[in-house]
Amino acid sequence: MPGPVMCPCGTGEPVAACCGRLHSGRQPAATAEQLMRSRYSAFALGEEAYLLSSWHPSTRPGKLRVDPAQEWTRLEIVGHTGGGPFHADGTVEFRAHYRLGGRDSVLHENSRFVREDGAWLYVAPT
Repeated sequence: MPGPVMCPCGTGEPVAACCGRLHSGRQPAATAEQLMRSRYSAFALGEEAYLLSSWHPSTRPGKLRVDPAQEWTRLEIVGHTGGGPFHADGTVEFRAHYRLGGRDSVLHENSRFVREDGAWLYVAPT
């Protein structure tokens, strides 16, 4: 019998105990980094509705299609500024490794996040 599906964000926890709680709306992200990890997992798992709902309205696209051929393979958190429980904004620098068309690539970004009404939202790359 197979074990639980592990969360793509790299914490070593099962999806249900990790980013799945955020994807389902059972729990909000406590920090900008936790939101960033949950968004990475959402890309890996095809959770388009979550990606849109966690995107700030000022920069949110009208629609989003996650490419099922793109395989997200690993997330590295490089660093962050702010983004904690007592902050209103923050950044998270990361490297998201993926495979597409048989080729390995990396998306390196420093993302900006804001907290509004207690919820962290992705704004845009800095």
